[in-house]
Order: sequence, then structure tokens, then C-alpha cells
Amino acid sequence: MRPTTLRRFGLSTLLACAVGLTGLAQPASAAAPAMAITTDRATATPGSTVTITMTFTNDQSTNTQFVYQSIQPTWNTSQDPGLKYTFKSCTGDAVQCDVSAQSGTVRYNVPVVPGASRTVKLTYAVAADSACGPSRRIEFYSYLYYEYQGGQAKKDGIYPVGTDITCATTPGATASTHK
Repeated sequence: MRPTTLRRFGLSTLLACAVGLTGLAQPASAAAPAMAITTDRATATPGSTVTITMTFTNDQSTNTQFVYQSIQPTWNTSQDPGLKYTFKSCTGDAVQCDVSAQSGTVRYNVPVVPGASRTVKLTYAVAADSACGPSRRIEFYSYLYYEYQGGQAKKDGIYPVGTDITCATTPGATASTHK
């Protein structure tokens, strides 16, 4: 190979590596904030209730002075006309904790000192005539946004949570009688 070709190849390789490495770096706002979301049950039946617990923990070295969170049904849940549910309540460490029929918003009590947590609980009822069975899930995604360092820095993230909706079985329904 000629020296010019080697130099071009080396420069191209160096530029490709630099572009590849910068593509792997993520902006500060894409880092996962300290959020835990759980449900009180993995499965529910039509007519039952489910409580979602969302706990925000300040993972920064300065106070968090603004925390906003929303919760909405996923696309799959919103596209299944057989799944029926309604949010009933929203309680906890919040100055705003509102639920509509199918979604909710929360603004946590602030400031949140480093290492401290705030928790809210959202309860929804699965309608008695809701569809149930294999692959039937009521799923949500939650968007969290918070500011710290006197409002100079921020983080956000999206968190999933869901519950299988199983059909209620009646005792003895699977037993068959043979004559």
C-alpha cells in the first residue's frame, strides 16, 4: 500500500472510533433517576383493586426542589377495548396528587434532601366486566422529571409497571363428572 492510502485509512479509522465512542456517551438528563415503582399484586381479577407505589429518592448531593411525575397507560393497554379500569385514589407525600379515569400526575413535597425519599400510592379498580386471560395486562409507563442544584441541573426518565388480569375461577369449575 502507498503511504497516502495508509494515512487516509488510519485517519478514517480514528474518526470512526471517535464518532462511535461519542455515540455511546449519554447526556446527563438521560441517566436514570432514583425511582422505584411496584404494585401490590402481580395479578388481579376483574372487580379487584391494584395499588401502585412510586418512591422517589434524591440521589443527588444537593436538595431536589422540583419533582413531577405522570403515569399513563401504555399503547397496548389503550388499544385493548376489553381492558377496563379506573383510578380511584392518589395519596402520599405530594402537594399535587391527581388521578383521572385512566392516568395521573404527582408533584412531590419539596425540598427533598440528599438521600431522602417521597412516596405516593395510586389505586385503581379493575372493572367487573374487564377482559381477562392470557396476555391481558393493564400496563402503565411513568415519566419522572426533577431539578436540583438550585434548578441548574435536571434528570428525567421513564419507568414501566403492569399487572396481569387473570380470569376468576370458581371452585369446582374444572372438576367434571363422569357417569
